Amino acid sequence: TIQIAEAHMLNFEYQNPTKILFGKGQIAKISNEIPSDARLMILYGCGSVIANGTMDIVKKALAGRKITEFGGIEPNPDYDTLMQAVAIAKKEKITYMLAVGGGSVIDAAKFISAATFWELGDPWEILKNQGKGIRMVIPFGCILTLPATGSEMNHHAVISRKTRQIALPTASGSQGNAGAVSIHSSIESEKLAFSSEKVFPQFAVLDPVVTFSLPKSQIANGIADAFGHVMEQYLTYPVNANLQDRFAESILKTLIEDGIKSYHEPEDYDSRANLMWCATMALNGLIGAGVPQDWSTHAIAHELTALFGLAHAQTLAIVLPAALLVRRAEKKEKLLQYADRIWNIHDADPEKAIEQAISKTTELFESLGLATRLSRYGITAAQLPEVSAKLLKHGMTGIGERGSVTLEVCEEILHTAL
Repeated sequence: TIQIAEAHMLNFEYQNPTKILFGKGQIAKISNEIPSDARLMILYGCGSVIANGTMDIVKKALAGRKITEFGGIEPNPDYDTLMQAVAIAKKEKITYMLAVGGGSVIDAAKFISAATFWELGDPWEILKNQGKGIRMVIPFGCILTLPATGSEMNHHAVISRKTRQIALPTASGSQGNAGAVSIHSSIESEKLAFSSEKVFPQFAVLDPVVTFSLPKSQIANGIADAFGHVMEQYLTYPVNANLQDRFAESILKTLIEDGIKSYHEPEDYDSRANLMWCATMALNGLIGAGVPQDWSTHAIAHELTALFGLAHAQTLAIVLPAALLVRRAEKKEKLLQYADRIWNIHDADPEKAIEQAISKTTELFESLGLATRLSRYGITAAQLPEVSAKLLKHGMTGIGERGSVTLEVCEEILHTAL
């Protein structure tokens, strides 16, 4: 039985220590933010920041500093890669880090920051216990090059780990004689999140100009990512948190208007600036203060990424519409508000209004070139038990804003998304 909470804004505590340097040319100011005697490590991804000239601007701003570089961080940062950076950070006695990239590089910085001083066994425990036990970290700042995850102004991170599973079939043979034994191996991936107040970036530079060279597909992913983050905090049930609702709705409407414009006109500074700030505001804790939060869409989406290698935004575009369809009765009040305020839908039949709002959400993702069906990526019903097994393994059996998203509901969402 679903227990309905009282319709009052929830108690909350909110603090965000990250300093934002927003606008053209702000990278030049980073030297003022980093201690002059810091032993600095710069983290980056697979080279785009070098190709587009961003790294040259960074190095010019840090001329004369002692710098260690670590590149090659993956779009879904892998534990083994990050542990290489941890080893270098320890060897070089790094005292400050600078992440230059998108959410994956910033998430990586958060993990490296904590893992370098971790003393409670395997640093993977940071992920397994969701950040509990973090005591000391390497301070860091970041230069955002891809508006999407909001990691530049929050204390959350998501890290992946690939492990090789070895299967040794039982030897067969008559009368106990051993038959031929074949060895099979497979790569299994986990994607887990952690949070800690200690891993807020000290500062974040948001210069829309450095994002002009991004492929349209990455801008599409960024819009979907930010949209999904807002929906997890906004589309739950009403608690009379009117200001948070209006904040969330303004982000959604700006993503629809300026996000789409930025997608089609990549060098339009104003629309790209608005998109960049939307992505940051979507997950810096402000719109989630005092309201119930869902995050079941993300839980399912993370398992799809881990198993099938899809980008995070691709999985959100698939799971979110399906989740809204399956849970429409539970989310009825906020779905009607969403239909009215975001899509200007005023159908007298509430069910039709909800259907139209979900349809509009699907159309938005499709207009950005994002598929909203698992089958579009070649994923079949036969593969869905793998996702269920992962959800069960990670304890995702009573999630969502009311704890009502059981494994059975997750499976219904996945089948609806086929």
